[in-house]
Amino acid sequence: MENFGEGRRSRGGGMLPLLALSAVAEYYRLPWKPPVTASLLAANTLVYLRPAFIDPVIPHISEVWFNPHLIFKHKDLKRLFLSAFYHVNEPHLVYNMMSLLWKGIKLETSMGSSEFASMVFTLIGMSQGVTLLLAKSLLVLFDYDRAYYNEYAVGFSGVLFALKVVLNSQAEDYSSVYGILVPTKYAAWAELILVQMFVPNASFLGHLGGILAGIIYMKLKGSYSGSDPVTMAVRGVTRLVTWPLRFLNGMVRSRRRRITGRGRVGRGQTGIAGPGIWRCQSCTYDNSGWLSACEMCGSGRARGNGWSLNQGPALSSSNDLPLDELRRRRVERFS
Repeated sequence: MENFGEGRRSRGGGMLPLLALSAVAEYYRLPWKPPVTASLLAANTLVYLRPAFIDPVIPHISEVWFNPHLIFKHKDLKRLFLSAFYHVNEPHLVYNMMSLLWKGIKLETSMGSSEFASMVFTLIGMSQGVTLLLAKSLLVLFDYDRAYYNEYAVGFSGVLFALKVVLNSQAEDYSSVYGILVPTKYAAWAELILVQMFVPNASFLGHLGGILAGIIYMKLKGSYSGSDPVTMAVRGVTRLVTWPLRFLNGMVRSRRRRITGRGRVGRGQTGIAGPGIWRCQSCTYDNSGWLSACEMCGSGRARGNGWSLNQGPALSSSNDLPLDELRRRRVERFS
């Protein structure tokens, strides 16, 4: 998050191509492309650029600044949740999205898209909510409102601090934070202090709220076994939306398993494989119901389904055929 005392928005330029190049290069080298991370990058960038096709739909930044006083006064949930997706300038956007690109790919790849999406949405609400409660607590307990309660802030960095806590929660090694070597699990705390020193406009309370949200999330996750309700809801919606694609994909795969003009070869139950088709007990080839001998290996059809064949040694039961004899028949049939 970045603070502006009177809700003004600054401008910058020239860094979006760098973000686009980094994202394309990173995704190009990945065998699996994390879709939720890509969607979050696109959503934040589109909100900042405000192209003509979405400009009438999304609110202006002046309507969504995170301001504790206005949120409590007007019960404005729009400011509470949407402010995370707005940025004041290109450096602010690019810095946050580069961080999201790295953290999002690692987390989504390890935990899956559904769980990652549910975690991100949960952390957005938790980090914003904790920040709001911190600002209100400072006002009520210490009558301290100038620095935090009436400030304007936007940005995804509070959520990024929460993601950093989740990502590093089990780490036992060390990391470099602005050139300072610290235990990885405490890197978010070091970054909180150093960012505030180097970027005075950064929202200290917003970043602190993100760290506390990440800690609370990990505590709750550790005490709860099974999928959380948000994850289950995301998975349900995803399955519903992608059902037509999965259905078509299944049909395509089923067609690919068939051999053009004939039948299928595969391991499975012997006997009848479907209407008008019988499966050879020897080579598992699916033959037409009109045939009395396997088209692949020449073995006679087994007893059952109204058939009772006894056509001599050439069409004997496949269980009596030696492997060499079976190979010889196949060579003779297809040579």
